[in-house]
Amino acid sequence: MALDKKTYLVREHVGMFKLHEAFDILDPDTGDLLALAYEEASMARKLLKLFVNKRMLPFKVHLTDTEDKTILTIQRGFTFLRSRVRVLDSQGRLVGSFQQRLLSIGGRFDLFDEKNEKIAELKGNLIGWNFQFLDLHGKLLGRVTKKWAGMGKELFTSADNYVVALETDTDPKTIGPLLLCAALCVDMVLKEDN
Repeated sequence: MALDKKTYLVREHVGMFKLHEAFDILDPDTGDLLALAYEEASMARKLLKLFVNKRMLPFKVHLTDTEDKTILTIQRGFTFLRSRVRVLDSQGRLVGSFQQRLLSIGGRFDLFDEKNEKIAELKGNLIGWNFQFLDLHGKLLGRVTKKWAGMGKELFTSADNYVVALETDTDPKTIGPLLLCAALCVDMVLKEDN
């Protein structure tokens, strides 16, 4: 299955004591399941999550089709101040990476290609819930927007929903998967608390 849509809904799974993350990738118009994303977490990592801030721990998230075939993987090693999240294709080859900027209001990431050349940025708004995906000239390529899920879910869980939307003139086959990874990156790096 190719990720070639212009819009996706990323729905994080709800859990009481979540020791690994999981997401459904849906078509927002039909509700059809397009893909899944789940964190590969060893028992040691799950135990560490109980005692160490999740924002510092390494992670590996597989983005798969509905038949569990890996499409992309995002991963990060241990981090202290700034995260660097690598995006790998189904063969394990580097596609690009997101480098968190230090001291940014609302959250900000630079996107690098496989040659480590900057190609775009992901820029959060003041409160860090809405992000713009911009090319090097400042042209808007797409957005990642938090979708509010209701008072109960917002107050009692850390599960978030995001709408990923590409601009009409943005190529969904090349930019779409990266913007989808950006939504997962935002959640895993900025929004996961103990």
